[in-house]
Amino acid sequence: MTRSTADIRRAFLDFFANKQHQEVPTSSLVPFDDPTLLFTNAGMNQFKDTFLGTEQRNYTRATSSQRCVRAGGKHNDLENVGYTARHHTFFEMLGNFSFGDYFKQQAIGFAWEFLTQELGLPKDKLLVTVYHEDDEAYNIWLNEIGIPAEKIIRISTSDNFWSMGDTGPCGPCSEIFYDHGEHIWGGPPGSPEEDGDRFIEIWNLVFMQFNRQANGDMLPLPKPSIDTGMGLERISAIMQNVHSNYEIDLFQALIKATASVVGTTDLNNKSLRVVADHIRSCSFLITDGVMPSNEGRGYVLRRIIRRAVRHGYKLGAKDVFFYRLVSALVDEMGEAYPELKQQQAMVEKVLKKEEEQFSNTLERGMGMLNQALNDLDGKEVPGELVFKLYDTYGFPADLTNDVAREQGFTIDEAGFEKAMKAQKELAQSASKFSADYSNIIQLDFETTFTGYDALNANAVVKDILVDQASVEQVAEGNALVVLDETPFYAESGGQAGDAGLFEYSTGHAKVIDTQKVGNAFVHKVAVNGLLKVGDSVEVTVDRARRQAIKLNHSATHLLHAALRQRLGEHVTQKGSLVDAEKLRFDFSHFESISANELAEIENLVNQQIRQNHVLKTQLMDLEEAKAAGAMALFGEKYDDNVRVVTMGEFSTELCGGTHVDATGDIGLLKIVSEGGISSGVRRIEAITGQAALDFVNQESDTLFALANLVKSDKASVLKKTEQLLAQLKQSEKELNQLQQQLAGQKSKDLVKNLTSVEGINLLVTELTDAEPKALRGMMDDLKVQIQSGVIVLGLKANGKVNLIAGVTKDLTGTIHAGKLVSHLAQMVGGKGGGRPDMAQAGGTDADALEKALATVPNWISDNKVK
Repeated sequence: MTRSTADIRRAFLDFFANKQHQEVPTSSLVPFDDPTLLFTNAGMNQFKDTFLGTEQRNYTRATSSQRCVRAGGKHNDLENVGYTARHHTFFEMLGNFSFGDYFKQQAIGFAWEFLTQELGLPKDKLLVTVYHEDDEAYNIWLNEIGIPAEKIIRISTSDNFWSMGDTGPCGPCSEIFYDHGEHIWGGPPGSPEEDGDRFIEIWNLVFMQFNRQANGDMLPLPKPSIDTGMGLERISAIMQNVHSNYEIDLFQALIKATASVVGTTDLNNKSLRVVADHIRSCSFLITDGVMPSNEGRGYVLRRIIRRAVRHGYKLGAKDVFFYRLVSALVDEMGEAYPELKQQQAMVEKVLKKEEEQFSNTLERGMGMLNQALNDLDGKEVPGELVFKLYDTYGFPADLTNDVAREQGFTIDEAGFEKAMKAQKELAQSASKFSADYSNIIQLDFETTFTGYDALNANAVVKDILVDQASVEQVAEGNALVVLDETPFYAESGGQAGDAGLFEYSTGHAKVIDTQKVGNAFVHKVAVNGLLKVGDSVEVTVDRARRQAIKLNHSATHLLHAALRQRLGEHVTQKGSLVDAEKLRFDFSHFESISANELAEIENLVNQQIRQNHVLKTQLMDLEEAKAAGAMALFGEKYDDNVRVVTMGEFSTELCGGTHVDATGDIGLLKIVSEGGISSGVRRIEAITGQAALDFVNQESDTLFALANLVKSDKASVLKKTEQLLAQLKQSEKELNQLQQQLAGQKSKDLVKNLTSVEGINLLVTELTDAEPKALRGMMDDLKVQIQSGVIVLGLKANGKVNLIAGVTKDLTGTIHAGKLVSHLAQMVGGKGGGRPDMAQAGGTDADALEKALATVPNWISDNKVK
């Protein structure tokens, strides 16, 4: 029975829900707390810590339909998309998981029951593999499921043994294959023809059974677990009696929508497959907060978009088209993933803008590449050209490779990487905000932090470091000091470390900064008086500095919430710096922010400040905090218990920093700058409290001074300034007209100096009292007056040389003005050129002008076209 892709997805989740599995929503394509992954690429990613035993959940069985992307890093299928039946950048992985609950027997039984009873697949079409040493799984398939021995294949390679890493959880696999039939070439797994398309893997069962030690020993896990995965697109192809994933209902709908948008009727064109695949990955990546950029995830997204656009133009698209496919995708997948429908308008806007930017250079870049391919002697595109296309036209290397492959060429990948490396080395520069002691010292100690509730403490010195080495004492100079407890906040999450003072019986030490190494707080101090390990010290945080930092940090939370409310939920924090002077907040956003939007964002923050919300801080279980809507930052590693900071109903974030007691303490937030720092990332700098008030007062004083200058009051200064600027513009216009009149009169006088060279009228003059911008007008007047001839004017102004050469139309086939002015420019230390009839140049050697002009007659004689 034929079943739709949406029906199969729902049937799988319902089947396992009926087997007491918790249905867990798909996680983001951006792994929440696993910086080792570029994108979520398997259903088990969100359960990684649960399998490792470092995270506990309130269920031991789970099922999900996980969105996955494989288009960068280790898992990169991008170049195969569109050319094979089953490669995708985006796919859905159906999975069921056991965390120490059931094991092989039930996992195998569930899989077989779903495939043969729920979906009704013929048993004789299925065969399985097991790891060659896994007799347990083999016997379950043979004796309990009843699969004939000849259809159970033992595999001795790593293909059937899964590992999370070189050490840690691992175990054998058992894969289920579907036989598409003898009419399709290919052999069963393990055979020489296994790469054919006849036997297709549809389900992989991973039996997490061992804990591999560093020495290679395989110790049994105390709670063996199950991780399975079945590709939704592959099983849909089988259930819909088609061979290629691109023939299933979901892809056919997208392919037909693409064909309609670009205006083609050839539904078998491979470029349609590429576009249909790419609209899924691009739309869901943007939905999950990834924006096109030139690095990291954003660059992968940009590569996919540009590849889709190139294939769309191959299909005949005449205008931006890619964003128009989002609605078709929403029709197919919006019910299963409502977040896609909610973000539809934003996704369309991002895709449209990105395509418009790329379209401006696509035609020129393609022209350059096609010309290069025509001119090549061999069949390899040089790495330097691949890099130039990337650097100048934004062509990713794999896009160039696509074009080259279609015409029978390969690219010099090593040469491209060499050019890329050279550029990166040239661009590298050190730009760290503060010292990172974790790179130079290692400490096995835990400091107790008391700074949420107090700004002073009696503490004991546990370690002193001078020049990265532990010492027993220090009398003066800089040192790093570790205490048993401290109220000093160590730099973290963008918040600057505290400063302050240590006092002890034999002296004092000024605390310049506080950092964290592991669980130890490291105080950078300037010592004045003998300080020893074991000494008791009275420590005091700089109260005024801490308070200023708290204002800025709390305002950052409000700013983040305001940006998301005004610009959209795609806005996520990309970095921050909070110190006593200002706050700096980097965030994802795909376009510039208008002055009105910025004013609205500032007003939103100040409204929340005036409402004087009392800040609430709570320690919560991580999952509980996420469920409560707490914002968490990608790349941050959170403990099982996290600190949640709430400001009314406006902002809820996970944060370990220090904050005000109530938002009213912030007083005022003033945005002082906003701009882009990289593609898809923008930066706001703002100030709060007294600094914000001082800024406003300074602006008011400046406005008052300006009003006095233009003889107005502050209320009318804008109108008065506009009037003065209009008057100035009119005066400049009248002055320019006078200058043109003077130039016209001067040109009449210059004609008197007309000479002749080989029958050609020639006028060469150095001007002494003209404006550079008047030269063109004078040249036009002189051409009219002499009717036929060559004119060269030179002018010294502000220590520089201005040159202009003109040739009347009847002589442009004989004398080239651009070549003439280029000759003169070289003699005065400059360069220039232009059209045959008019050309300009500049130079820096004013003393050489007279000599240069004297060469014109001979140059004409030597370069005249006979």
